[in-house]
Amino acid sequence: MSQNQRRRIGILTGGGDCPGLNAVIRAATKSAIYLGYEVVGFRKGYEGLADADVMELTLENTASILDEGGTILGSTNRGRFSAKVGHDESRKVAPELIQLVQKNVEELAIDGLICIGGDGSLSIAQQLFESGVPCVGVPKTIDNDLGCTAFTFGFDSAVACAANALDRLHTTAASHERLMVLEVMGRHAGWIALHAGLAGGGDVILIPEIDWNFENVCAKVLQRKQMGKLFTLVVVAEGAKLPGGGLVTLDPENKNRQTRLGGIGQIVADEIAARLATETRCVVLGHLQRGGQPTYFDRCLSTQYGAHAIRLIEERRFGEMVLYAPPEIGSIAISEAVKQLSKVDPNGAAVEAARAMAVSFGDTADYHNPFPQSQVESKTFAEQYNVPISALSTSTFEDFD
Repeated sequence: MSQNQRRRIGILTGGGDCPGLNAVIRAATKSAIYLGYEVVGFRKGYEGLADADVMELTLENTASILDEGGTILGSTNRGRFSAKVGHDESRKVAPELIQLVQKNVEELAIDGLICIGGDGSLSIAQQLFESGVPCVGVPKTIDNDLGCTAFTFGFDSAVACAANALDRLHTTAASHERLMVLEVMGRHAGWIALHAGLAGGGDVILIPEIDWNFENVCAKVLQRKQMGKLFTLVVVAEGAKLPGGGLVTLDPENKNRQTRLGGIGQIVADEIAARLATETRCVVLGHLQRGGQPTYFDRCLSTQYGAHAIRLIEERRFGEMVLYAPPEIGSIAISEAVKQLSKVDPNGAAVEAARAMAVSFGDTADYHNPFPQSQVESKTFAEQYNVPISALSTSTFEDFD
């Protein structure tokens, strides 16, 4: 059989690593081979596509990767193909890079290319598709912020990690009558913080979608103390803006890469400690949320995504992304999927359920307050909770604006 007659599928994993990537690779490889395709993987995401750095994928070398975290192909979220820079501004892939990819795809006789990634990686896939490269997409991000799909794989695994951390922090917080702050990932969307907070019994949940202030957070802490609950668990998404509207970043803005977020958890812990004269601790989960084995739900979802991505290629439905529309796996144009991020609905069912259980989102001080309404209306915050005025001094955050 000549090279031009060969049926071959390529797979790449772009962006940050994520539990479930290997499960997608395994499912796509098995499904493709059973249909008569050869399968190759491109190492280090789109960089491998430009360098024609490939490895053969077989039933043998993908047989035991279903439950492995990370990706056997490697990945990168920086380099020549970076689609999101600065404060997530989009950037077009250079024409010479696209031409190089077109050349490599043609020389390798790739009939279809599976691009696994989040909004940045799939934005690149869309640009390649528009240039004639036969791409299909698979949605991947622990943040669950990619539009048009109920869930992205990796999200459930990240929530499990964060909820487990809350379980562990609960015992320490209760033992020491301490306030514990858990900072989790969530750049633009608070899905991880919200779901982990619900699953792990968080008392305060701070997310990008809901404006909050320290007065309301402190009110919740003091209300719990009034009820005899001498500890509090606070969950905060790294992308939750400070009351002044600024984001907390780890390094100066770099025009050639996404701005690194992080540090809001410690600010929240320190501010509450100063205002209420209470002992606080902050834990930042960071990359722990992205590593390790995928949950069973993510393995199942990833497996379906991989198999159905091959179906899209078989049906020549390039430029589409698989999606989960419970209970079915469907598809949509990649261009539609990356148009807008999926964010938490402040009036959605999960938020309503949390509020019904008196969970604070820091946007109101009314948490089924045990004090009579007349007292609440007639007393200031400091008088109502017997807190010294000095402890409630307003802090400014000009450095983070």
